[in-house]
Formats: sequence, C-alpha cells, structure tokens
Amino acid sequence: MSQATTIQSSEFLTAVKHRRSYYGIGNKKVVSEERIQEIVGEAVLHTPSSFNSQSARVLVLFGQHHDKLWSITTETLRKIVPADQFDATQQRMNGFAAGYGTILFFEDESVVEGLQQKFPTYKDNFPLWSLQSNGMLQYVVWTALELEGLGCSLQHYNPLIDDEVRSAWNVPKEWKLIAQMPFGNPTQQPGDKSFEPLEKRMKVHQ
Repeated sequence: MSQATTIQSSEFLTAVKHRRSYYGIGNKKVVSEERIQEIVGEAVLHTPSSFNSQSARVLVLFGQHHDKLWSITTETLRKIVPADQFDATQQRMNGFAAGYGTILFFEDESVVEGLQQKFPTYKDNFPLWSLQSNGMLQYVVWTALELEGLGCSLQHYNPLIDDEVRSAWNVPKEWKLIAQMPFGNPTQQPGDKSFEPLEKRMKVHQ
C-alpha cells in the first residue's frame, strides 16, 4: 500500500482547519532548528508548481538574522509612517521580532521569464501561476509548522524592504520577495474566526 493511501483526508482537513494566524509569539524553542529546516525543505520539494517550474525560493532566518530583518523593517517603516502614528507600528514590529525565526518567500524571476520565452502562448499567465504556487508553498509551511506547535503569521512588507534584504543576505537579484512568515511559540490564542455562508461561496451541479 502506498503512503498516499494510508493518509486519510480527514487528517489533512483537520490540519487545514487548525491553522490560524498567531500574532502573539515568543522565542522559546519548541522544535529544533534542524526540524524546522527539514519541514521547509520538504515543503519546497513537494509543493506543486506550473510546468514543474520549481521557481519558489526561501530564506530561513534564526537568531540575530531574524532580529536584523525586523530591525530593517522597523527602520524602513519609520521613514514613511508619521511619528505620531508610529507607536502602533513599533508594537507590531516588536511582536514579530519576539518570535523564534522568520521565513522569507521569493520567486526566481529568471525561471518565470525562461518559461515565458519557451512557451509564449502562456506568457501572461506564468507570473500569476508562479504566485499561486508560492502561495501554496506558504500554506504548506504554515500548516506544517503549526502542527509542530509553532504559531505563524504571514506578512507583506515587500517591496519596501527588498533592497536591504537583498544586500543583507546576498540574495540573488533574480529573487523577488513575496512574503515574510515570522514564527515562534504561541503566547496568545488567535481570535474567533467568522465565515461567510458556504452557500454563498460554493456551488454544485449534479
């Protein structure tokens, strides 16, 4: 019996329903850094992509590198957020910095451009498809880390921080920053989640 047939859809959907955004996180060690790297690596390898392009890239930051990212983000925002409104921004940045690490998600634009040249019929679709695949990767990582007892949220301070991130960690110029995922041990529970009626969002013909 293959591995695929031994995993029930109910187990998967339980994990899907369990995943939430955690904004209260700490830097307590929940699982090893090696385990986190393993999870992210498995997600990168096995998340599907259009034409098997495998254009997603990730950068995992721990310790001082994690701290540096949120320092860069804080100082970038300080330049554009009015001083009398910055306290709320500072608190939000402190909350992300309080975590154990951050995962940065990128798309390698050279891969996308190569596909556009090779398959001109779908030229306009490849950028969209690459973002769809990257979103799936983010979701896989997010859900898997939560199953390990970590809390995560997804942030988007790109393109404001792109240049400094590229310089600080020698990121190839072809990598376009898509999202940032701070994670850590949950220090507070997420709020209640509301749902639009399913009948409004799903139609069935049979």
